[in-house]
Amino acid sequence: MFDFKNKVAVVTGGARGIGKCICEKFAAAGATVCVIDLLPNDYYVGDLADKDTLERFAQKVIGEHGRVDFLINNAAPKMCGIEKGTYEDFEYALKVGVTAPFYLSKLFAPYFSEGASIVNISSSRDRMSQPQTESYTAAKGGISALTHALSVSLASKARVNSISPGWIDTNYTVYQGPDAAQQPAGRVGNPPDIANTVLYLCSDMAGFITGENICIDGGMTRQMIYHGDHGWKLEK
Repeated sequence: MFDFKNKVAVVTGGARGIGKCICEKFAAAGATVCVIDLLPNDYYVGDLADKDTLERFAQKVIGEHGRVDFLINNAAPKMCGIEKGTYEDFEYALKVGVTAPFYLSKLFAPYFSEGASIVNISSSRDRMSQPQTESYTAAKGGISALTHALSVSLASKARVNSISPGWIDTNYTVYQGPDAAQQPAGRVGNPPDIANTVLYLCSDMAGFITGENICIDGGMTRQMIYHGDHGWKLEK
């Protein structure tokens, strides 16, 4: 469906889960994929919270390819809550989840090809929360806001959009019963649900879309829930 031959895609957090699926989809469409992740991978192992690492990674990509067509800021920040999370935990989460996407966008901006696209992976937690998730939620809210700011600043250089996944099972588990039925779409999501949208947003088909966030959550954030509705009960 997509033809990305001779394109260069940069994917953070691309060694597993949604990021790995994004990399596989890009590669299948003909793109050259440059990954950075703390986990072992075939391109660059490094910590996105470290400024020098980001600079060395960007230098490697530009030195080898001379340009960037697509930047996918996917790496997941650390999750901790107000009860047990430390200052350092929260700071680290924001470095991975917000500062790194900002800085990589800045480093690659002079090298974006015509028609370049940035896709930031946020979360439906940018608009809803569970207890004790402050660091992750703050980082995902930050990257959603960063998206529309970058789309204005990088106008004519790159389109910038974000995706907010809901429940995405990276083990491709097929859920049945209440776990599936509670989703208006009737199932739990899987990585291709996100990866396919990433490729769409990078394609010419999405050439008039920038500054937008697409929530891919099976409809969960559109569902009003009251105690007693359809078997839902408030438990404390």
